Amino acid sequence: MSDTLKLNQARQGDRGVIVRVGDHGHHDEHGMELERRLLELGFVEGARIEVLHEGLFGRDPIAMKVDDMRVALRRHEAASLTVRFEETAVTEAGFVREEATA
Repeated sequence: MSDTLKLNQARQGDRGVIVRVGDHGHHDEHGMELERRLLELGFVEGARIEVLHEGLFGRDPIAMKVDDMRVALRRHEAASLTVRFEETAVTEAGFVREEATA
């Protein structure tokens, strides 16, 4: 089972695939610049994402692995990325998370 959400809703350990970069509904100047920067950093549709670490205060910033590189983003920047998470157990946040296997 998979669930599609904004990357800023992810928790440490979540994994998935980017399905959309940017908010295609509004195209203000700031949003277009952020989308361009994310694409330049390698946040492209089809890239695999794994959340590695969250900051202590407000869980900001988020450190993640994007394909073979590591990048940190602020949560408001991560809100521009839509990810299909591939997990199996539902968390309190309302999205799906992978269960640990022994």
